[in-house]
Amino acid sequence: MNYVPPNQNRIKTFIGCLLAASFFWLMNVLNRDNYSIKLNYPLEIEYDNASYVPMQPLPRRISVNVSGDGWRLLQKSWLNFNANPVVYKVVNPNVRNVINSTALTDQVAELFPGLHVNYVVSDTFELSFEPKIRKIIPIRVDSAGIEVREGYVISSIINVSPSLISVDGPVSLIKTYPDTIRISVPTPKIQNNYDENLPIPLPVSPLVDVSHRDVFVSFEVAQFLNVPL
Repeated sequence: MNYVPPNQNRIKTFIGCLLAASFFWLMNVLNRDNYSIKLNYPLEIEYDNASYVPMQPLPRRISVNVSGDGWRLLQKSWLNFNANPVVYKVVNPNVRNVINSTALTDQVAELFPGLHVNYVVSDTFELSFEPKIRKIIPIRVDSAGIEVREGYVISSIINVSPSLISVDGPVSLIKTYPDTIRISVPTPKIQNNYDENLPIPLPVSPLVDVSHRDVFVSFEVAQFLNVPL
């Protein structure tokens, strides 16, 4: 039999009593009512994304202050990590630009049965949308700027694929895009048949979807022959 010093027995007894007291204290606290807690809850903004574009990042979470008994608050805080988001519908993006906090609070209250929702705070209550439009832009190659080696000439048509691209985005941005895009061939002193993918010179914006970011350009090159008279 292993000998256990008396001091260690007293320490073990003290720890056991402390754990038991903490457990009973926690049970007593959880059985009480009128506790308040702030939960970070997911939010989903629903709108007609085929016709409108949000001009600033949409809020993704809200802070919900709820009160009730300790057990239900503890359950909500544990299950919050995989909770279904609160869906807030924007009916008319052209008109509505502020989240209705009262309507949002009512929606949140339906997700917290048995608890009282005191208030809801979103990251931002301001929403800004613009109508989404599509623009078709033709692609042309700057043939006058192609540099071939002396004694050579372009001997075929210049192929461009695709010859048209589409850009989708908010009206204010799409209006700044050109009506025609001209592609420059950067290779100097070309003497062989040419086929390369070239980037399309367009600005990059997270609000604009571009169908293609590069084009395939090809043409044939031939050498002049000196034919005696």
